Amino acid sequence: MTAIAEHPTTTGAPRSSAEYIALDEAWSTHNYHPLPVVIAEAEGAWVTDVSGRRYLDFLAGYSALNFGHRHPALVAAATEQLNRLTLTSRAFHHDQFGLFCRELAELTGTEMVLTMNSGAEAVESAIKVARKWAYRVKGVPQGQAQIVVAGSNFHGRTTTIISFSTDEDARADFGPYTPGFVVVPYGDAAALAAAITEHTAAVLVEPIQGEAGVVVPGPGYLAEVRRLCDERDVLMIADEIQSGLARTGRLLALDHEGVRADLYTLGKALGGGIMPVSAVVGRRAVLGVLQPGQHGSTFGGNPLACAVGRAVVGLLATGEFQQRSTELGAHLHTRLGELVGRGIAKVSGRGLWAGVEIAPGGPTGREASTALAARGVLCKETHDNTLRMAPPLVITKDELDLGIDALAEVVGR
Repeated sequence: MTAIAEHPTTTGAPRSSAEYIALDEAWSTHNYHPLPVVIAEAEGAWVTDVSGRRYLDFLAGYSALNFGHRHPALVAAATEQLNRLTLTSRAFHHDQFGLFCRELAELTGTEMVLTMNSGAEAVESAIKVARKWAYRVKGVPQGQAQIVVAGSNFHGRTTTIISFSTDEDARADFGPYTPGFVVVPYGDAAALAAAITEHTAAVLVEPIQGEAGVVVPGPGYLAEVRRLCDERDVLMIADEIQSGLARTGRLLALDHEGVRADLYTLGKALGGGIMPVSAVVGRRAVLGVLQPGQHGSTFGGNPLACAVGRAVVGLLATGEFQQRSTELGAHLHTRLGELVGRGIAKVSGRGLWAGVEIAPGGPTGREASTALAARGVLCKETHDNTLRMAPPLVITKDELDLGIDALAEVVGR
């Protein structure tokens, strides 16, 4: 019998950040490398640690907190639903589900909604739907459907999704890998055209690649993806889990290009930072291929998730957050642009979303994130020398300036 490894213990409740961190490191898997900040409370664009120190949030849960921490309308919706009904499973109807699906479809200009929980589940669901559509509608021979994806993508970390990842940290040592995917360079329409065959079911693409450093493709690329899909009878799937729901200044990042996808994957901000809520939305002719028993989720579309999701849809329907992202995003990118050549090599992104590449000779992304935290600003690196900034859309211009001034101190030459 293998002995149980001993772990450090703390008598009573932890009394300091160090004790909380020690508990995390002793008892949880080490699949994340968090900054040494232990958050206990939050509101709007600010969080407070266990010692009472406040920090400006420049990450917003990787866009899950687009509306800030504990937005009153979302908390009220969740509280009201908690007092009524939280879960039925999809074995029965409930009074929030159809309303949520209709309101989300109307908001996004789509025809049908498939509810799930996490972003990765939404992507997995879109992959399944695309394959079934290819066999039942397009006529691809069984077992031969392919999906074309872009290099440097991030769509989640399930076994199927990491099978087409080009990030070795996410992929290495988790094989054997799921077949049926073809990887082409992001932004390369010619490579995409060459990769599409009669067996191609779909093209899966992020309108803006978040994990890669908030990379915006060149002009015309996404329109060409749409054209190729139409020409070759292929579905276009847009992963808007990070880029969608007002993050870039439009409801969906694809809207900037005047392009419509056949399917969209949504998540993160759809749950308002309160519940894990995700969905695949799109054309009825595509999502309609699913029949009872072919796909599902115990918690997907639960009453509490739908109530929060409906409140999120209500906030987005006003257009206020799209406008805030547009206006404040312009200020963010102007200020960041002023730092290029002064410790910053390059800035990319759109709206209140930016990838900030630190110039050679400066701090690493991890070092810069740590230094920013010491100055009361929470941000996080993606890859070695890039910071990803995605402040809540409720942030003010003055608060943006606080964060950017701190960044200038950290990277300034």
